[in-house]
Amino acid sequence: MRKLELLSPAGDMERLKMAVLYGADAVYLAGTAFGMRAFAGNFAPEELPQAVKFAHDHGVKAHVTVNIMPRNDEVVHLPAYLEQLDDAGVDALIVADLGAFTMAGKYAPHCERHISTQQSIANYECAQAWFDLGASRVVLARECSLPEIAEIRRKVDPELEIETFGHGAMCVSYSGRCLLSNYMTGRDSNRGACAQPCRYQYALMEEKRPGEYFPVFEDEKGTYILNSRDMCTIDHLKDLMDAGIDCIKIEGRAKSAYYAAIVTGAYRHCIDDIYAGREIDPVWRDEVDHVSHRIYSTGFYYGYPGQYTENSRYIREWQIVAKVESCDENGLALCSLNNKFSEGAELEVVGPDLRPFSVTAANMTDLEGNPLAEPRTPQMQFYLQLPKSVPALSMIRRAVDLSAK
Repeated sequence: MRKLELLSPAGDMERLKMAVLYGADAVYLAGTAFGMRAFAGNFAPEELPQAVKFAHDHGVKAHVTVNIMPRNDEVVHLPAYLEQLDDAGVDALIVADLGAFTMAGKYAPHCERHISTQQSIANYECAQAWFDLGASRVVLARECSLPEIAEIRRKVDPELEIETFGHGAMCVSYSGRCLLSNYMTGRDSNRGACAQPCRYQYALMEEKRPGEYFPVFEDEKGTYILNSRDMCTIDHLKDLMDAGIDCIKIEGRAKSAYYAAIVTGAYRHCIDDIYAGREIDPVWRDEVDHVSHRIYSTGFYYGYPGQYTENSRYIREWQIVAKVESCDENGLALCSLNNKFSEGAELEVVGPDLRPFSVTAANMTDLEGNPLAEPRTPQMQFYLQLPKSVPALSMIRRAVDLSAK
């Protein structure tokens, strides 16, 4: 059985640290140019080597996205950027443009080249062709089913690695290639600035009745005619392994550090359980329901998923209230506040390789040791007594329904 590499998103240094410490085998990130997520934090030139070093110091690989289709005025700057990535020790480059792929081989010779899902690779001939050109990995089109993936695995060189998306947002357009955002808002989805207009609720206006809006009903269920669900394969990891997939990717470089940590930790434990022949511990499977998400789906893995026309708004039933900066052997935790809560609140603690457990907020003090009933100032530091010691960068959360109504 192939043990899946777990590839997690790292939109900035905080999210990178969370993904690494919560169990990623590799992280994917971007510089401030040539990447498909313009609104993630991303990494300035001086930050990239630090990010790569942190990952490598923890035995984690660093992949960098260079996956836009560069224009003439941009491609002239690409050689210098590729040389910077090579010098920083980046393990792999995720590319979509054939010219960028060729230039990466020349100017970043120490980096593997992975072919982005933007190339829509959906058959073994295409996958093999990229391998013959020098690619070490292909990220298959999200529209591939498991039987199709298994056939690709059987018919390509065994040295070619196969990566697929395993969790996160799904695009309504084929392999994410969409012009709707560009047309409506001037923000180009193919250049990392998608405004996600497919998630809007639309209405119809008749030309002789301006200002009077009529709902557009695809059927009796609702009006979200372009809507898509979120992907979740945590219940199907054995099937992904059996199909010969080498790596699953968690989508979400623009999402929170809490999301990066919780989803990475959940998949890490479930993958390890399967590989070791153990039953999956349900506490880890349930963690994917503790992050903000839309209704889950398995995408195209088991065939055409059908259009989802019900409410597309996010389910958000948990809120992080604090992060643990350090904790002594007796469980006295130095925390920083994310969202206010009061003494007596029922909380949960989860951390790197730490099974979630419940705690009642009590025995809180400020930094001078004065009793504290309710931490209120964002980012303030305070002490919270926990029943046991926990790792740094553990998170404290509470159940609260913040879902959009």
